[in-house]
Amino acid sequence: MRKITLIGAGSAVFTRGLIADLIIEGGEWEIRLVDINPDNLEIAYLLAGRMVEATQAPITVDKYIDRTEAIPNSDVVVTTIAVGGRRAWETDVFVPRKYGIFQPVGDTIMPGGIFRALRTIPPMVDIANDVARLSPNAYFFNYANPMAAICRAVRKATLTKIVGLCHGVPGVERYLASFIGVQHDRCRFLAIGMNHLTWFLKFEVDGKDAWPLVREKYAALEKEGKPYGNAPDDPISWELFHVFGAFPAVMDRHVAEFFPQFHRTGEHYGKTLGVDRFSFENTIERGDRGFAGMADQAFGRTPLPDNIRQRKLGEHEQLVEILNALREDAPKQYSVIIPNEGQVTNIAKGFAIECPALVSKDAIKPIHIGDAPTGIRATVEKALLTIELAVEAALERNKNKLLQALIVDGSVKSISEANRLADEMLQAHKDF
Repeated sequence: MRKITLIGAGSAVFTRGLIADLIIEGGEWEIRLVDINPDNLEIAYLLAGRMVEATQAPITVDKYIDRTEAIPNSDVVVTTIAVGGRRAWETDVFVPRKYGIFQPVGDTIMPGGIFRALRTIPPMVDIANDVARLSPNAYFFNYANPMAAICRAVRKATLTKIVGLCHGVPGVERYLASFIGVQHDRCRFLAIGMNHLTWFLKFEVDGKDAWPLVREKYAALEKEGKPYGNAPDDPISWELFHVFGAFPAVMDRHVAEFFPQFHRTGEHYGKTLGVDRFSFENTIERGDRGFAGMADQAFGRTPLPDNIRQRKLGEHEQLVEILNALREDAPKQYSVIIPNEGQVTNIAKGFAIECPALVSKDAIKPIHIGDAPTGIRATVEKALLTIELAVEAALERNKNKLLQALIVDGSVKSISEANRLADEMLQAHKDF
């Protein structure tokens, strides 16, 4: 029976999806749920128990407030923490709005991502040190955001070989295949970048370059009066594709945040980012509603869905496949967030990049890419350097590094505004 410890188990989505995947996979698992919020932990624990009981899966579930009781002898440790939860996340987005800075997500870059990094990096470093001390042979996967900042900070400050996972690249793979009407299993992709700005450099169908098919389909839709193809909410992604010759994941909701110069007042092709384009309030409301629904199922107020054994897509989707691939001799390719060890030769080593890797028995080996095109390199390195400053600010408790991150990011209009925003956000998040 393999042992998996999930830290941050009070997630509204991830825990339920992971439990379902482990049930579908059919293996014997001991699941250790950890959360510092006892109410959220109880909901996750009861829901997991009901799912296991309903399917008679060979799985046991335990719960822990203290992670140091759960980590020892783990085969796998997974982190999904969100320091301050959705209420702190609201602060990340709503305070910058007062300065004319609009974000649809606010979990990766721009002020929201930078301050989320300040909250999340210290506890993640503590968790990583506990993993290294209590279960040094465990695989350590992270799903918490800001992904690049966390993975970089943990690798810088600890000996733990954390690996980040995100479902964005697999999602855009399916999107591109669907766009030209071909089966996903006929396609091959090559994507590199920083998480949430990961560029598809290659897209092949049956071994042949598929970008001409993408451009042909786009032109046909444009003639039908459908600008930006069949994704009217993603004009920046499509315009970047035409300029850079590579397609950015994960579409405008995330990608727009890496180009704040395009939306100084939140303007996004006639709408406002985070307001009536990718409404942030709706995202929060869906999260609150989803967690309430999870609680209703946990306490038996509503029945479990009939499709527990049906594979669902989402943040959790690659994890079980990767865990199984780590036990097999046949390498399989996945998109992961790991340090650049030279697989992208013209981006600085050590930065946490999203790139393809071959996963096989006890190994996650990056695929050599070579030089990134200059334009792609420029967009990714700017973001990585902004994140590097945020990481240094968090690890050193250095306010000047924080101000440098805000300035390099490019969202603030002046140095004095960076100072005012930093002071207000630090005060708002002082408890975290």
